[in-house]
Amino acid sequence: MDRIATLTEILAVNPADAFARYGLAMEYSKAGQVERALAEFKTLLEKNPDYTPGYFMAAQTLASAERVDEAKRMLVDGISSARRTGNQHAQSEMTAMLEELG
Repeated sequence: MDRIATLTEILAVNPADAFARYGLAMEYSKAGQVERALAEFKTLLEKNPDYTPGYFMAAQTLASAERVDEAKRMLVDGISSARRTGNQHAQSEMTAMLEELG
């Protein structure tokens, strides 16, 4: 079974599984299914606003789809999450990406 199917099954049993939701978003992103990836990131972050890696990867997905303004907003939210959770590494990575996007 492929990863998308496996993660979808996990989420059918436990829709609140943040790690599986993040994994599904990442798999969709890798497969070039931007809208599906972004929908999963949105669900993840609505239910888990301090799941900091979700912001960074959603921003990267948006940037790769040339949706720079949306990526910047996602990074700003992600930096706030990183500050709340004390994740200085994620904060610095997202700050650097935000600066690169101008």
